[in-house]
Amino acid sequence: MAGDTASTALRDLLLTTKDGDWGKESPERGFVPYRVIRGTDFPGVRNGDTSSVPVRYLSEATVHRRTLEPDDILLETAGGSPGRPTGRSLLITERLLSSLDLPATCASFARFLRVDPSKAVPSYIYWHLQYLYACGQMEEHQVQHTGVARFQYTTFAETEQIALPSPEEQRVIANILGTLDDKIELNRRMNQGLDAMARALFKSWFVDFDPVRAKAEGSDPGLPKPLADLFPDSFEDSELGEIPKGWCPSSVYGLATYINGAAYRAFEPNEWRRGLPIIKIAELKAGVTAQTRFSAVDMPVKYKIDTGDILFSWSGNPDTSIDIFVWTHGPAWLNQHIFRVVPCSAQERAYVLMTLRTLRPVFAEIARNKQTTGLGHVTVEDLKRLLAVRPPESVLQGWNAIIEPVLARSFGLEEEKNTLATLRDTLLPKLISGELLVRDPSRIVEVSQ
Repeated sequence: MAGDTASTALRDLLLTTKDGDWGKESPERGFVPYRVIRGTDFPGVRNGDTSSVPVRYLSEATVHRRTLEPDDILLETAGGSPGRPTGRSLLITERLLSSLDLPATCASFARFLRVDPSKAVPSYIYWHLQYLYACGQMEEHQVQHTGVARFQYTTFAETEQIALPSPEEQRVIANILGTLDDKIELNRRMNQGLDAMARALFKSWFVDFDPVRAKAEGSDPGLPKPLADLFPDSFEDSELGEIPKGWCPSSVYGLATYINGAAYRAFEPNEWRRGLPIIKIAELKAGVTAQTRFSAVDMPVKYKIDTGDILFSWSGNPDTSIDIFVWTHGPAWLNQHIFRVVPCSAQERAYVLMTLRTLRPVFAEIARNKQTTGLGHVTVEDLKRLLAVRPPESVLQGWNAIIEPVLARSFGLEEEKNTLATLRDTLLPKLISGELLVRDPSRIVEVSQ
């Protein structure tokens, strides 16, 4: 490890640690509302997205013992899944807590660690735990006697020895890695703004038909004349109700070709990262990670995806898994339960993408109505029943002139996120192990290029 300090057991670096609390689903006397962070929320929360963190009701008499503070570290102690062991961690920051509308704690399948700042820099300990997970050492402390994998925290805390460099080195290492995480989060927030802009314009033109309504009322549609001239000044009846004159309804299925991924077993996946990554819903959310499996089998080309492809995860938890993505991680194999969406023409790509994103709440509701054991799905028949308006080519050309630069900027930010994450994950083991010394900044620059 970096530095020459003797190793210290993790437990000896902590002020306190406690299991989380799942509480109750509904309000009761003596219980107060809290945001409760689960292991499944860790990836999103780490990137600044707290939308999936549920509200639960916890005992007012004891919850103060578990209320999270800045620099606390959450550790997942149960759950996991095939290929993703327990032991993931999450750093609680001041910015995270201030973004929540309620105080927070962790769920009962996790625990929080409060590092004594006089003994170690808390954020450095967090990155040390990230390092242990990435290199597979956390998995050594996992057991599975029933259907739920559990992390043996007590043994881990007593036996895991952490070699601490000087406090200055700890802070520099944590700052390098944390700055990359912060930039990734900033890109995500910038992308949210671009997405909101694109959604607002799409809704105005293709859902509310604002330019057409303005012209029908004899008002200025608020567009440059060449754009305003593309829109009719009246409506006509259709299966969708009133739509702009000359436009036509279409099934969502008719807007594109939907290619489902191959069955997982057909890939004969390997664990040596040979061939191409197999893309499941986890990869759509987090990209290609240490848990991603690869296949060198030559599959039919229809199952191969590449950067820029539109992907639609149609099966899973309606609230967290049914969604629309643009793939940014290069060539890969597509797993089942995900559609590759191929628009009928390149001219319609941006329109199809925004149509699907706008319909995401509808897809989630369809899946929710079919939900069993927490999972739901959207079928081809559902896509055939759902209708959308199809504008003429001239309107699509005007739409593309405005929206394609926005989507290109969003795509660039997403690719930059991937680059930053790769840099962070490359630096992590080198900094924590001491292979890359923070006292030699020239080598840091060299690695980052």
